[in-house]
Amino acid sequence: MATVFETRLIGNIGKDAHIKNMERGIVAINFPVAHNKNWKDKKTGQMKTKTTWVNCTIWKREGSNMRIIDFLTRGTLVEIIGTPFAKTIVMEDGTSRTEIRLNVSKTNILRPANREDHDASGFIDHDDVDDQYQTTLDDFSMDNDDFE
Repeated sequence: MATVFETRLIGNIGKDAHIKNMERGIVAINFPVAHNKNWKDKKTGQMKTKTTWVNCTIWKREGSNMRIIDFLTRGTLVEIIGTPFAKTIVMEDGTSRTEIRLNVSKTNILRPANREDHDASGFIDHDDVDDQYQTTLDDFSMDNDDFE
């Protein structure tokens, strides 16, 4: 029986996406997404926020359509669907930390960052832009080294 382990994340992109060329003709499009959890402190009555950063990766083949990178800019509100995993990283000082990462299968642009193709209300002109983007990993396989 097949299993599904998928996560849906809605948050803002923290910095513009960048491309990393991997081995075997694979390209990784990487970008961080911030998820904010807001609550009211019962003792002080003050509003508090905890931000969790998730490093997201869209996997493509070299020569594929890379148009999505134009929309993955700092400040853009996105919905990301994909497979989560954790990765431990050893820092230069010898300490280690664990990151939350997401291999992206679907991206929806919910609210673009500042762009020139917005109308006066701030919405994108949807005649020119496809606001939904779907990828699949079925076309090729990856090794553990591809996730580093």
